[in-house]
Amino acid sequence: MADELFEQKLRALRRKRALRRGLELFLHERAFEDIIERLSLVQRRFRSGLLVGPPNPGWRERLLQIADQVDLFETDGLMQLEPGSYDLCVAVGELDTVNDLPRALLTIRFALREDSLFIGAVPGGDTLPALRSAMRAADEKMGAATPHVHPRIEPAGFTSLLSSAGFTMPVVDVDRVQVSYKGLADLVRDLRSMGATNILASRARRPLTREAIAAASRQFLSGAEDGRVTEMFELLHFAAWTSAVPGNG
Repeated sequence: MADELFEQKLRALRRKRALRRGLELFLHERAFEDIIERLSLVQRRFRSGLLVGPPNPGWRERLLQIADQVDLFETDGLMQLEPGSYDLCVAVGELDTVNDLPRALLTIRFALREDSLFIGAVPGGDTLPALRSAMRAADEKMGAATPHVHPRIEPAGFTSLLSSAGFTMPVVDVDRVQVSYKGLADLVRDLRSMGATNILASRARRPLTREAIAAASRQFLSGAEDGRVTEMFELLHFAAWTSAVPGNG
């Protein structure tokens, strides 16, 4: 549709390309390990879990230690969920590229029974500041500003969305992950391996010129220390519950 923020077909193509080359999941793995640690503090065994994230059978096996069954879904399959099917949903880094996040959260809430847990992680608003600065330098050379980096949500905004979807006791906290790169090309290589390059519908179709790429690379390296640039990935960890009483919340 013309009003979609993200091109989901392009997202799938880039995910397949990353899978062929070897999907890079170091951020997802970090987020998942934190989720497992938090789940270990919940004194209950779940009947049926839903895992929303990159295809990773190893994660499903880990969750089967705390849930009797676990189904795997990517975000494009959320609308197929049956109401009241699960008492646990774990979402790892996938919700930032859905076109209607409030609807996706509402769908997950309806898929959960009463007194069920929704827990996960999503990229936050302070992700990739060095890349954003580099792309502004590229735009100056191109003579026009175009969106290169996905918009991200702030912690307070995500808390509000969880509440609006009907979840109770929402908690959101921040994990800022610093990664060191020799140059812009190394960061772009990582993003491609994550399947996380630009899929905005409003992105520029014209490729960057050599001059624009050079300007972006210089700007990226302007913050280097000892020949390396520290880029930041912000992860918002969240947890919320459905009401313990059917019909409330």
